Amino acid sequence: MRQPEQTDPQRWLAGVWLERHGLADVEPTPLLAARLAVRRRVRVADSLLLAAFIVGAALTHVSALPSDVTSSWLPTLVLVALVVGLLVAQWLLGWWVRHVDRRAGARLARRVAHPVQLGWSAVLGRSYAVFTVASFTAALLLAVSVLAVPDPGLRRGATVVLIGLTGAAVGIVLQLRNVLASPAVADDEASLTADVIMRVEDARALVTPSLVWTLPAIFLYGESFGWWNVASIGLVVVGAIAYCLIHFRSTGVGTAARRAMVTG
Repeated sequence: MRQPEQTDPQRWLAGVWLERHGLADVEPTPLLAARLAVRRRVRVADSLLLAAFIVGAALTHVSALPSDVTSSWLPTLVLVALVVGLLVAQWLLGWWVRHVDRRAGARLARRVAHPVQLGWSAVLGRSYAVFTVASFTAALLLAVSVLAVPDPGLRRGATVVLIGLTGAAVGIVLQLRNVLASPAVADDEASLTADVIMRVEDARALVTPSLVWTLPAIFLYGESFGWWNVASIGLVVVGAIAYCLIHFRSTGVGTAARRAMVTG
């Protein structure tokens, strides 16, 4: 039974993935294993990128202190360069995934298309979309509320948060567009279902608000007012609870994918 999986870890992992999503009777092909493997690597790389961005942004913030000595645009320009670098790196990671998908699709003897055009609400889900918009809005409002404070250090921290959130939002929109617009890599109904399941997983992974929670708490906590510190920590706590509730109460990935194939 599935002899190749015993010597091929990637195909074994693909088999586990298929069973987890109700496709236990589907053979884990090398093409599917390659598509899943590149996604695992990209998610690890993306997490490292976000961590590197936070460290870089923190260094630009610290380099501008003490804030009452001088006012320089250099740290802001460096931060903008970091955001651009983050977006470029994320685009390259997305290109890597699309390249592997295209190469897998080229090896198929025939290709099938999605029965209906997949929309963002069907793939991502309205609960995840509303949660993502609410998280960004709350973080933006927290940062904007600090801009009126007559403290250059706090305003600089708020600027870091605003620039970082803007870059993160642009990155999510661009990557989500690629997830929805990429052609199907499938040659039968089962592989088409697996293709949509991967899209749902990709979309939900994109909107995990790690940067949204991290930026306000790092760059404004400790320097700001007590109420603001409580609000920034509250954003993390309430956001984490809401995210867990949405994750556990939302339709499973496999079911959501099958529903998306019907409703679009």
